[in-house]
Amino acid sequence: MHRELTTFARRARASAGRMHPELSLVSYTLLGHLEGSGGSTRATDLADHYALDKSTVSRQVAALERAGLIERRLDPGDHRVQVLYLTEAGTRILAQVTESRREAFGERLAGWPEEDLRRFAAYLLRYNNVEPGGR
Repeated sequence: MHRELTTFARRARASAGRMHPELSLVSYTLLGHLEGSGGSTRATDLADHYALDKSTVSRQVAALERAGLIERRLDPGDHRVQVLYLTEAGTRILAQVTESRREAFGERLAGWPEEDLRRFAAYLLRYNNVEPGGR
C-alpha cells in the first residue's frame, strides 16, 4: 500500500508540472485554497491548514506573487495583517489547471464502473479527513 500511495503522490506532483510549468502541486493547492476562502487568508493560515513550515509557504507565496498570480492587501479589519488574494491571472490559470486536471482524471477513470468511482471517492474523502495519528 505504501508503494501505491507514493506512486499516487508522485503522479500528482508530475501532473501539476505538466498542467502549468510554473505551478507546482503546492502552488496549485495554495491557489485553490485562496479561491475557496474568497481571499481572506493569511500566509500563516495556509501554513497551519496544510501543516507546512511557514518558510515553505513564504517561499511559495513570494513565487506566486512574483508570477502575478496573487497579491497582498491589508486586512480591512486589522491593518497590521496582510491578506492574500488571487489576481485575475491567478484565477484564470487556476481555472485552466483545474480543467486540465479534471480532464486527466476523467481519462484515467473513464473505464471504471460507477460503483467503483463512488467507493474510490468515499475512500479518498475518508482518507483525507483523518488527522495524522488517527484522530
